[in-house]
Amino acid sequence: MNRILKFRFWGIMMFLATIAGFSVAAMFLWNALMPEIFGLPVLSYWQTAGLVILARILFGGLGPGRFGPHGGRDGFHQGNPFREKWLNMSDDERVEFVRTHRGFRNHPFFEDAPGGSESKKE
Repeated sequence: MNRILKFRFWGIMMFLATIAGFSVAAMFLWNALMPEIFGLPVLSYWQTAGLVILARILFGGLGPGRFGPHGGRDGFHQGNPFREKWLNMSDDERVEFVRTHRGFRNHPFFEDAPGGSESKKE
């Protein structure tokens, strides 16, 4: 039990240190660029910390992140239909799949390019 509490404590401390670090970096960047370029006000540390948290909520979401139920170490690629399809292909099917889906070579604009639609007609 003691080990779990230490892990949680250090996890919370790392989270707070990360927020503090991003806030300081954002504050320096904002105060160096925005007032002079756009005429916006200079921000204090706490205003910048609030802005960083707001940006995380608006653009990053509040979900579990990459170590949640569908990502991270435990559930890495779990339930991904493309991965399942790839794993169920034979070696010949994989080679054919890569050959036919490489870049934009199947697009009509690239018909004369090597590997495009013209080479398949032969």
